[in-house]
Formats: sequence, C-alpha cells, structure tokens
Amino acid sequence: MKDYSSKLLSKALDAIEAAEALLNIDKAEIAVGRAYYSMFYVAEALLYNEFDLKLNQHGQVIAAYGKNFAKTKALDPKYHRWLRDGFDKRISGDYGVDTGIEEDIAANMINQAREFLEAAQEYLESSTDEE
Repeated sequence: MKDYSSKLLSKALDAIEAAEALLNIDKAEIAVGRAYYSMFYVAEALLYNEFDLKLNQHGQVIAAYGKNFAKTKALDPKYHRWLRDGFDKRISGDYGVDTGIEEDIAANMINQAREFLEAAQEYLESSTDEE
C-alpha cells in the first residue's frame, strides 16, 4: 500500500474515533460529519492507491469512487451509497437547523464508516498480495 493511502486510512480511523467521542457527549449532528470524513478519506485512499488519483473536492472523490469501485463492483456498491448519503448528512449537520439527526442515525453512520474502512483495508491488502 502506498504511504499516502496508509496515512489517509489512519486519518479515517481517527475520524471514526472522533465521531464516537462526539456521539458519547450527545453531539450527533457533529458526529455524522466526522463519520462522513472517515468515508471520504477511505475513498481518497483507494483512488490514490489504485489509480494515482489525488482529488480534493468532495464531488470529484464521490464520482470517481463510484466510477472506479462501485460501478465495477470492485467493492460493494453500498459503500458508494453510504458515501453519498454521508455527504448529504454532513451538509445537513454542519449547516442545517432542526436536522432530525439523532443518536441512532449517527451511530449507524459510524458503523458504516467502520465497515467501509475495514473493507478498504482488506481490498488494499489483497491487491498488495497480488503484486
């Protein structure tokens, strides 16, 4: 695995841990933002590792991930759906008022972020083994 991708996956884990800490102090709206960023870092890591793509804009990362991993089914397309949904929840949590983002929604998103991270790690380890 490329060093930059490894660092992004480390940031993804940090973001999950931050989301969990925020949820523990009843900050669900903020926790979804951290959970989304975890997924964003995972998508960035995959795109960089596999295609040398270094994108920073959220829309570009989400679209490129969809094209290169969801559409091809290199990874389960549900991760792309989670990434898109997470982006929407992050925007709502950061900028909205009375968003309806409750503890259960944030906890589910944190679980999704963790599952996506684990799937990416397995994928990258198996692709490294093939080289």
